Formats: sequence, structure tokens, C-alpha cells
Amino acid sequence: MSEEDVAVSQLPEADQPMVEIRKLWSVFETAERRVVIHRDLDLTVKRGEILSIVGGSGTGKTVLLRQILGLERPAQGEIRLLGQPLEKLSSKGAASRIGMLFQHGALFSAFSVLENIAFPLRELKTLPTALVREAAMVKLQMVGLKATDADKMPAELSGGMIKRAALARALIMDPPLLLLDEPTAGLDPDSSDAFVRLLRSLHRDLELTVVMVTHDLDTLFELSTRIAVLAEQRVIVAGPPKEVIGVPHPFIQDFFLGERGQRAMELLREYPFAI
Repeated sequence: MSEEDVAVSQLPEADQPMVEIRKLWSVFETAERRVVIHRDLDLTVKRGEILSIVGGSGTGKTVLLRQILGLERPAQGEIRLLGQPLEKLSSKGAASRIGMLFQHGALFSAFSVLENIAFPLRELKTLPTALVREAAMVKLQMVGLKATDADKMPAELSGGMIKRAALARALIMDPPLLLLDEPTAGLDPDSSDAFVRLLRSLHRDLELTVVMVTHDLDTLFELSTRIAVLAEQRVIVAGPPKEVIGVPHPFIQDFFLGERGQRAMELLREYPFAI
């Protein structure tokens, strides 16, 4: 095992941030123009919290998730994961520490549910096939799917089942950090409520740290311990929901207190966890 794998295998102390982002720049260049998405962006993710990222279209919410995951590199700045610079971690080490639930599930259409869940673990090529299958079955049932769902193909699944299968795959390596991109998007109200309850339960039982992007106020207020607002190419505020809503910034006032305002206040009263 390399030194970087040894380092990433150790969880931080309880008071050490799970993720630290400092002076981050995200820049996209074409032959015609140069677009700066993030400029000197700073963000800290505390161990054990559920941090939700909100922002207008084009503020780079999903880009930031992909950078934390290591799928994209920032133009400048540093991302530290579990106390280690992300770029110095091996791909295997980083993959075992971060789980990612993509907005539409991103299941492999040619693989069964169980094969999709097992894929990251199988790709390590370090465990017997029977053990990989057993671990995948445990995660399948952990997210509320049935053993009889294991051999189904993605095309046979409902939207809620796709989300659950994708979540099981994100958890197969037992990561301490889970990234969620619009976790309840496309779900009907009942399926959305059930999925939120599942996420809250897993966060508690697995002692996860969660970073989530969502536009859904119900999901936002029921799950978030803190909210980070992206605007003006940076994080303009990060804090508990009740605190963030009180910031007199145009985006915040429109997002939380415009047409959604009455519903936002109702949700704050309904979910004391978010206050």
C-alpha cells in the first residue's frame, strides 16, 4: 500500500474538516472566450454534517461536486480531502473515500441492479467474486430494495428504485463522504419523502458526511445542517438554514423569500433540525 493510500485510509479527528476548499478557481476556455465560474472560492465541510449547496443557474454547483470527486480539476486553488491534498491521493484511495449519487442515477443499462451496485468494488480486483456479490446484496437491502430486485435491469425499475440502486452503488465502498446531485429530482412526492427519510437514516446510522446540491425546499430543510450559497463566483454565506435565510442578498431573498417564502418559513417551523 502506498503512503497516500495509508494516509487517506485514516479518518480525520472529530474536529478536523472532512473537505477544505481554498482559493478555488474554475475556468472554462474555448477558442472564442474564457469563462470564470468560481473565483477564490472557499468552503469547509465539517465532519458529520449535511451541507447543501444552492445557487442560481450557471453558478457551478455540480462542477464543484465533480471537483471534490476528482472528476474535474480546478484551474487554481486547493481541495483537501480528509486532510490530504486531493491531487496527491491515488484514484483508488479517493474512490474509496467518496460516494457519488448522480442526478439521474447513471446506472449502466447493460448491467443488472446487483452488477451496477457491485461495479466499483469489482473493479478493485482484490476480492473474491462471491464476497463482492454478498457485499452488493447487503447494500441493496440497506437502501430498501428487495433481494428479488437484484437481477432486474435498470429499464425495469421505477424512478425511486433507480435512485436507491444508484445510492447503494455510491455506498458500496463504505465511504465516509457522500455527494448528492439533486437526489430527489424527478421523484413524485411520496417517493421523494421516502428517499429523504432513507438518506436521513443512512446519515445517522453510517455516520456519513454529506454534501448535497438541491433546488427542492422540502429536501433542503429536512436534511440540511448547513447551507452554502453560491453567487458572484464564490460562496457568499454558509451557515444554518435560519441564519442563511436572514442574509439580505438578492439571490437569497428571491430563492427563499420570493414566491417560495411562505413555504420556506413553514418548513423551518416543521423541521427544527434545520433551525
